[in-house]
Amino acid sequence: MSSRIAWKSRDARSPARDAAIAAQYLTPDDATRCAAGYEGWRPAARYFRSRLHVVDATLRAGPRGRLLDVGCGPGMLVRYLLDTRPGEFQITGCDRFQAMIDAATARTKGYDDVELITARIEEMPFPSKHFDVVVAMGVLEYADADHGLREIARVLRPGGLAVVTMLNPLSPYRLVEWFVYWPLLRVLGRVERRLGVPRHAAAISGIRAIRLARLRRMMRENGLTPQDAVYYDVTPLVPPLDRLVRRWSRQWRDHPERTVSRGAIRWLGTAYLVTARRED
Repeated sequence: MSSRIAWKSRDARSPARDAAIAAQYLTPDDATRCAAGYEGWRPAARYFRSRLHVVDATLRAGPRGRLLDVGCGPGMLVRYLLDTRPGEFQITGCDRFQAMIDAATARTKGYDDVELITARIEEMPFPSKHFDVVVAMGVLEYADADHGLREIARVLRPGGLAVVTMLNPLSPYRLVEWFVYWPLLRVLGRVERRLGVPRHAAAISGIRAIRLARLRRMMRENGLTPQDAVYYDVTPLVPPLDRLVRRWSRQWRDHPERTVSRGAIRWLGTAYLVTARRED
């Protein structure tokens, strides 16, 4: 992933931010690229594997019934749950981009108990108090987080479980990636374009990362009571060292639990997960 962060932007639904986000996820090729990020040995693959592990562990300890995967992308979590937890959930997935829904539909073809529709997290077309579980995995960074949390609370039944992930803007990895590595790539890209050999780029991502304390406060303000928090993709490496080391150090594939922490090294996590319950 080579993008520029926009986490200090004041306008969560600005046209420029929306356009930057759409440029990454609008086409079938974008959906294919997104799904491919879950495989291989690149940093994104470790991140996705770590996130899937912590989300799966959270869902195993939570309620069953109607589950909404909001911002479902190409349907990786939906397919995983259909394969590993058959009959436990009646799954609905939504994403703002039709290309992602098309990819998720193809990935879940032939499965029952799944519905996939195009919708934004800020304006979901579902009844109030409808779902037992809502998973917002890697979506609030690209959305109006305040409105998204309000909608999550609205569609959750009283006592229902919200599972929310967020990039950690205070981790060494993210700080180096956003404020050193990507800016250097942009400079390198400009030089290469002048030489007529463009190879590197760092496009605007539209990401707005939120610290854990603030996200918990936003949850409370929108009718959700925060519970557990866990950091994942814990790594002392920073770009581009992580790309080199992970070519030979691959234990994270077989032992994703080693990339998760609630303890002293949690601040090394590149992202975190928060669970919350809807207030009655």
